[in-house]
Amino acid sequence: MKTNKKYALIINEALRSALDYDTPEEQINEFIRFFGKHIGSDRIYIFEDELEKSITNNSYEWCADGVEPQINLLQAVGMEQIDWWYEAFDKGQNIIIKDMETIKDTHPASYELLKGQNIQNLVVSPLRYKDSIQGFFGVDNPPEGDLDRLSVFLEMIGTLLISLIKLRNSFHKSTEDARFSGYTALSQIYLSMHMVNIKTGMLQTIKSPNFVDENLDLQSGPYFPVQIKNVMEQLATEKYKRSVFEFTDIATLAERMKGKETIVHEFLGTVSGWCKERFIKVDADNVLYCVEVIDEEKKRENWLLYLSETDRMTGICNRGCGERKISEMLNKHIGGLLCLIDCDKFKTINDTYGHAVGDSVIIAVAETLQNSCRENDIVLRLGGDEFAMYIPGLLDRQAADLFTERVFAAISSIQIPEMGTKQIHVSMGVSFCLEDEEISFDRLYKEADEAMYQSKKVEGCCVTFYKHEKE
Repeated sequence: MKTNKKYALIINEALRSALDYDTPEEQINEFIRFFGKHIGSDRIYIFEDELEKSITNNSYEWCADGVEPQINLLQAVGMEQIDWWYEAFDKGQNIIIKDMETIKDTHPASYELLKGQNIQNLVVSPLRYKDSIQGFFGVDNPPEGDLDRLSVFLEMIGTLLISLIKLRNSFHKSTEDARFSGYTALSQIYLSMHMVNIKTGMLQTIKSPNFVDENLDLQSGPYFPVQIKNVMEQLATEKYKRSVFEFTDIATLAERMKGKETIVHEFLGTVSGWCKERFIKVDADNVLYCVEVIDEEKKRENWLLYLSETDRMTGICNRGCGERKISEMLNKHIGGLLCLIDCDKFKTINDTYGHAVGDSVIIAVAETLQNSCRENDIVLRLGGDEFAMYIPGLLDRQAADLFTERVFAAISSIQIPEMGTKQIHVSMGVSFCLEDEEISFDRLYKEADEAMYQSKKVEGCCVTFYKHEKE
């Protein structure tokens, strides 16, 4: 009778203590803490089943001081290890093990699982809801005595706990619904938005346009790795597919997002033009995957970049952009030929025909130099009537002679109507940068400039090659 009264008082006090907390999660933790502490057990726990996977998970645990927690180790426990428990539950019975050694031979899998947790005895009761078993609630190493009476009280606690678990599920659902409502409002600025569980790969759609839905594989279900590959195979341009697949790989996502709230990647799409895809951290397990259209923004960005790198008059690289590109090649030890070009007697052209004609000469020379070069060659206007070209891979003197002759021929053929039959002549100074040579742009420029100074002394188109001391 005393034992009955003791357990009844503990249950009442535990419930009163639990109700001081606001959320079902906190109430459940406080209830098992209070009960476990006051009956003097080593550990109290709740397991919740995933029947479709035939596993059970330790969802709540309280441990006495000095008792090692097991909750992290007891996830996805196969039900086959304790199948005889469920057979007993189905018959309306609890599990009472008064001495662990008594099951060593009859239930070896259970014995190994429990003995590894330093359990000598235990009492376990099922969690029932609408005649369905949804898990169990247990006490490890309770005080030796009337375990049968404790078993009765666990059944009472089980009913209470399953009620709190259902309240918790409703609380989580309402919280999730509210969160999704907020995400739905946020999704208005995005083309699409999906919630993705990093651990399971499962996704929930918050917003998705028709052309995305049309590329989903309905038979694969809401599994992000499969569906994102199906969609992006069709909606990402070939050039960006690889980077898109790398960005959306959730196997590496947790590591890439460590310490970050969001990560982004831009790609060119086949339907909406330039897009920005983004992962936004929601919690430890979930992220939002969002895609927004940035086509107009990207066009403005590219236009501003073009303006910052382009000589306004001629449309070729300006000095800053050209020097940077040449320096990048030099830093990568990409050898080639640097040519400096200066229009001869340009002041006379301005004085004789006017500055408008002078501008026409500069534009025509720039166009001719550009047309004389390959796509990867660098042509820039240094300022005024001075230009430069860097021809990567041109390291042979004979080939360089042929190249400069072709440039001179093209420039000599320029016709400016206001100048009649008068030809344009230029002076050129060139210097080689050999492969793997350590040299800066300033030094290469100085060498070519010294060579051009010699060309200026000669009437008509002339090129001078810089001579190194060893030559």
